[in-house]
Amino acid sequence: MDGWVGAWTGGRRAVHVGNVADFNEQFLHEPSSGRRFTVRGFGSGRSAAEPSAAERRADRLRRAHHYAGLAVGYSPEPAALVLPAEVDRAWIDWLARELDWGPVELFDGLAPGGTVAEALAARPALAERLATGPEPVLFWGRTPDRGQGPELAAVRRYEAKDAAHGLFTALAQDHPGVRVPRQEPADGPRAAARLLAARADRGLATVLKSPHGVGGYGTVVVTPEELSADGGARALLRRLVREDVLPPGGPLLLEEYVDGGPAGTGRLRDLTFDAVIGADGRVHPVGVGEMAVDGTSYQGVTVGPGVVPPGAAATAERFGLAVGERLAEAGHRGWYDVDFVTDRERRLAPTEANLRLTGPAIAFVLRHRLDQVRGPGHLVRTLDAMPLGARLSQEALHGHLDRLRPACARLGATLLPLIVTAGHEPDPAVGLALAARSVEALDGAEALLGAAHHALGRMFEALR
Repeated sequence: MDGWVGAWTGGRRAVHVGNVADFNEQFLHEPSSGRRFTVRGFGSGRSAAEPSAAERRADRLRRAHHYAGLAVGYSPEPAALVLPAEVDRAWIDWLARELDWGPVELFDGLAPGGTVAEALAARPALAERLATGPEPVLFWGRTPDRGQGPELAAVRRYEAKDAAHGLFTALAQDHPGVRVPRQEPADGPRAAARLLAARADRGLATVLKSPHGVGGYGTVVVTPEELSADGGARALLRRLVREDVLPPGGPLLLEEYVDGGPAGTGRLRDLTFDAVIGADGRVHPVGVGEMAVDGTSYQGVTVGPGVVPPGAAATAERFGLAVGERLAEAGHRGWYDVDFVTDRERRLAPTEANLRLTGPAIAFVLRHRLDQVRGPGHLVRTLDAMPLGARLSQEALHGHLDRLRPACARLGATLLPLIVTAGHEPDPAVGLALAARSVEALDGAEALLGAAHHALGRMFEALR
């Protein structure tokens, strides 16, 4: 089988391992916070007291385990799912009906208080089954428990935002329509404060970045007005650490803020290009999507025909393929993406590379499967952390969404549940995908779902 699906799975059903927490943990040098690694919509429920190291680890593991629910979409058709959190079988059956899957084995609830690698080490029979089975085994990302080597070295090198920036800079001169934001390193908070203050004195907004972080954690935009309101750069940095926006201590990167112009209808701002590097080192494009980003926090993506204008999509693909060729030379194999923002002239500014699966990857996979079983032309929108107006068990959440399914269908949209374990968090949320044949149908179904989720709170208030 040609193309990215052949490079990714050989066209076969696959085993999906939800090792989001494992991937994230390898970049954690000093335990700090659950917000480092997952979508911010999943509440931590932390008390005002400073949490212990054990509490911080438990918090970030729980958040990552919620996001590991995206393992349902690692490939077009799973043979088995290995999930750290407990997931009701009804959710898998829902997806199997909509996506025409065959029987799916479910191994869930494996790692409620640890990583998937730790759980598999304690279950040698399951680990042996995964290692020797006929199906390809897909992971969120490369981790040390699977051995050292060039693949892991490439991940650790280019997941760092300063190394990715250096790669982008080296390539950009050959790519008209791409501009790389200027970036300065700071070896600690004091140096960062000096650089930040100097930029603010020149009236410049700054993107502060931790070298590692996903879903928006460790990245924040700072304006001169905000710095002044906090009483200076040092005070602002202390607040950002206290509020769990940045990790404490360690190096930071100060990057030029790329002004995209005024927000409004038709404004193209956040893009992703996804591709797969096959075992032979060849790079296979998957597609370009438009991401939804709140501040610096990733919320979801829309992919499909016509979502991204052809010119921007072509520019993103050409540059993304060039990045992929360099990643392949460094040893990376498997999925990767390059994220961009646009400036006022609609030029693309690459901001980071992810050498792993991501939220947008799931949307591309779902779109491929739906086109495969229902015919071409699908658009898919993922909504990773839609707030719920009330805390719900999985059973109650299933009933809530099942009642909304016919209403989405009447609008021309198919509702697909993805992240279903965070409904009982202090800040309850659910991750969903919508599939349709027009952006208008997606917009209508998203609005319907948002209103229904919000109404849960009023319903429970009425029962008090």
